Amino acid sequence: MAPKPFPILFIGPGRIGDAVLTSGLIAKLAREVPGARFTIAVGPAAAPLFADTPNLDALILFEKQKGSGHWFKLWNQVRGTAWGLVIDTRGSAITGFLRRQRRAVHKRNLGEPVHKVLEAARLLGLEDDPPAPYLYVSDERQAEVDALLGEGGPILAMGPAANWFGKTWPIDRFSSTANRLLADDGPMAGGRLVIFGGPEDIRYVDDLRRSVPKAHCLDLTGKLDLLSVHAALKRARLFIGNDSGLMHLAAAAGCPTIGLFGPSDDRLYAPWGPHGRVVRGPRAFEQFKEVDPGLNQTIGHMMDLKVEPVLEAAIELLRETEPPLAPAQSPSS
Repeated sequence: MAPKPFPILFIGPGRIGDAVLTSGLIAKLAREVPGARFTIAVGPAAAPLFADTPNLDALILFEKQKGSGHWFKLWNQVRGTAWGLVIDTRGSAITGFLRRQRRAVHKRNLGEPVHKVLEAARLLGLEDDPPAPYLYVSDERQAEVDALLGEGGPILAMGPAANWFGKTWPIDRFSSTANRLLADDGPMAGGRLVIFGGPEDIRYVDDLRRSVPKAHCLDLTGKLDLLSVHAALKRARLFIGNDSGLMHLAAAAGCPTIGLFGPSDDRLYAPWGPHGRVVRGPRAFEQFKEVDPGLNQTIGHMMDLKVEPVLEAAIELLRETEPPLAPAQSPSS
């Protein structure tokens, strides 16, 4: 007999990176709660990430409006259901007026900074074993992406853009790093560069695309939806990118990931998982805040991060994650 449906309302973040970092909660509930059915309300930018979630009853685009209009609109959309569980990562009060068996609401952290994955885990008392970010990808979607990527050498994935210029490593340094990794005597010799980004980044990546021979570069900037990007990153041997949603997509895909940090706090936003690494220049996050307290000035904050430490981190991570050699076959008699 099929388990009785257990409706779960998940109110998630609006930003892509934050949504990825909370996604492990949904995956854990999908695996462990009999009859779990999901209604997911997230910002329009993050919504595509959850399109392939199993037992998804509704995906609500939760877009901020003037005043508190967005909260009342959401409440009207979900108030007719008696929820088994309501998870609110945004810490609202309005969910307290919904019928539910249990409610888990984000509370502002007033202590030491903790990673956003741990912060999400606290909602369900899981901080001792925090669920790693996980996004569902349908077999059909993965097959389409695999066909697009085709066969070839190892994939070096790069995300050279960010949501704010101050977090962006100079594009010529991405180019230099890619060429040295993919060189004939480099650790990814024979590989391919695959570039990712949104439609707004198409012109920005031109110099990076042109720096690599055409036969060894696939520019997917603005050409894939977010979940297909995630599927493509499952195929990558290494990802290098700024602190961004793309970086978190790569880490969640299990791809060895190097996050380039400057004016953002890696204590909160480091790529999650055993194969995630942070590389920053000589300045700590607090030093950036001293010169740009609002973290909103159009300043090249990432200029002091040179190519060498990124290249060294990449080579070390490639070495640490080298797939084991297949056992030698004994000759048949």
